[in-house]
Parts: sequence; structure tokens; C-alpha cells
Amino acid sequence: MNTVITPAFRQAVETDIDAIVALVQSAYRGEASRQGWTTEADLLDGQRTDPADVAQVLAAPDSAVLLAHADNALLACCHVERHGDAAYFGMFAVHPPRQGSGLGRLVLQAAERYAQQTWQCRAMHMKVIDVRRDLMAWYERRGYRRTGEYSPFPYGDERFGIPRRADLKFELMVKDLAV
Repeated sequence: MNTVITPAFRQAVETDIDAIVALVQSAYRGEASRQGWTTEADLLDGQRTDPADVAQVLAAPDSAVLLAHADNALLACCHVERHGDAAYFGMFAVHPPRQGSGLGRLVLQAAERYAQQTWQCRAMHMKVIDVRRDLMAWYERRGYRRTGEYSPFPYGDERFGIPRRADLKFELMVKDLAV
């Protein structure tokens, strides 16, 4: 296990797009992703995101991509977007060799603080592929609860990857944030 580092956080800008895409891809797709435990390589092929998608979330109102840096290296990122009095958490990626070090927990906490302090959000929402039991359990240990509310995986839209199985769907997970 890696030692916990204390990263510096900042909001992403347009010049970070390529680095964000590379980080997200490395954490979820292909052989490089197998260095960490968040890989989706057995579930999905293809891309996880692309420069156009990242540019769109950077330009959207009430939306931010937070970056965690240490020693001039991008180590992790996440997307936070306000939806009324709740925030949506997504595009969460930790550099595969750094997974399991506690860095992901720090990024999640930073996103929760950002949503509370910037938008006064009372809850954080996310969607997790429901067959990712280990990932869902990780979020549950951090105060998120499974809702039993499902949404379909966007089969046929390769912007979200090429499914390797026919039973994928998302489950909404929610955490109440103390305001």
C-alpha cells in the first residue's frame, strides 16, 4: 500500500483537459487500469471520457472538475455539479499506482466540502455500475447509501464505453451532507 500524501487541490482549467482524459482512461480502461482496484476493464472496452466531454463539464455552469496534485503530478480528479440543493459526483479517478493509499478518500472529502461551501448543497449523489460491489462498499464505508433507484447503462453510445456484458445498469447512491 502507498503512503498517504497530502495533495494540493485546485479547479481544472481548459489546459488540463488532456491530462484529465489520460488519468480517467488509465484508472478505468485497458491494461494500465489493472494496477489499481477501480478498473472496469472486465466490464467495458473503449473510452471512459474524451476531450469534448471534459471541455463540456468545464464550461457548464455550477460545475467543477477538482484536481489533486503532488510533486507537479496529477494524481486524481473528480467532477462535481450542482443540481438544486444536491451535487452530483462523477469522473472520479485516482492514478492506478496511488489507489489504496487513502488519496481517493481525500478527493471525495474535498468534493463534499466544495459542494457544501460553494453551493450550500445538502446531499451528494452519484451513479455506480451496480455490479461494482467492491466500489459500492467503499462508498458505503464513507457514508453513502444505496437507494435501489436504477438507471439504464447507455448501450449503443460508445462515448461511455463498449460493454462486455449485457446486464449493466447504474444505481444511485446518496450521502446527506451536514450543512
